[in-house]
Amino acid sequence: MDSYNKIKEGEKGAWVSIIAYVCLSAIKLFIGFASGSEALLADGLNNTTDIIASFAVLIGLKISRKPPDENHRYGHFRAETVAALIASFIMIAVGFQVLYQAVQKFFEPSIGTPDMIAAWTALFCAIVMMIVYKYNISLAKRINSNAMTAAAQDNRSDAIVSFGAFVGIIGSQFSLPWLDPLTATIVGLIICKTAWDIFKDASHALTDGFDEKELEEIKKTIEDTSGVGAIKDIKARVHGNNILVDVTINVNGNLNVVESH
Repeated sequence: MDSYNKIKEGEKGAWVSIIAYVCLSAIKLFIGFASGSEALLADGLNNTTDIIASFAVLIGLKISRKPPDENHRYGHFRAETVAALIASFIMIAVGFQVLYQAVQKFFEPSIGTPDMIAAWTALFCAIVMMIVYKYNISLAKRINSNAMTAAAQDNRSDAIVSFGAFVGIIGSQFSLPWLDPLTATIVGLIICKTAWDIFKDASHALTDGFDEKELEEIKKTIEDTSGVGAIKDIKARVHGNNILVDVTINVNGNLNVVESH
């Protein structure tokens, strides 16, 4: 029941992300249109895709809380890992889009300078998303959730994107049009790297991969247990926010069934 309660707690973080994205995307799109800032408009559109990613995480967490049934004897905990995988696909799509737009801007003629309100809006949104990131990454570590870790990494990427928009708009005020695409390129690479890390961890867990160092620690704990003669076989896998360990041990052959068990 503790695992299910932790997953339910994780849903709060998903809702925080969704509410933040809905509010900030609306602000960015409105201010971006009013001030003539292409960077802020693009950032606002980016946040609309993040709403989808956050909903995917929320759905994954809700499915994870379903109890075991005839087709899922181990429960549905891996649904949150699948949600993290989906979030990584959305993030890498956004990362490539940012890189594509950045390369295009290097070859575009300089356009009008947007109002400074666009820059302060981008900075404000970056600060808000960093606060959301701090909340969600702390929550993810506390409940050991792959999905919430992915959501938090997405929050951080969006904070960086907003800060990049801020730098680009400031650069346009000082006749430095190259600063915007350069910042966008760096931001795009960061997003793609974050998405790859999430994809790697999620796919590793879904294919029953497990950290060797952690398995060695588990093995040592079992070996140090009184009555364990030797370990014949040991393997482990990640199942949502749980770790499942299968181990075969040798014990004294003179023990009765109850004692050896």
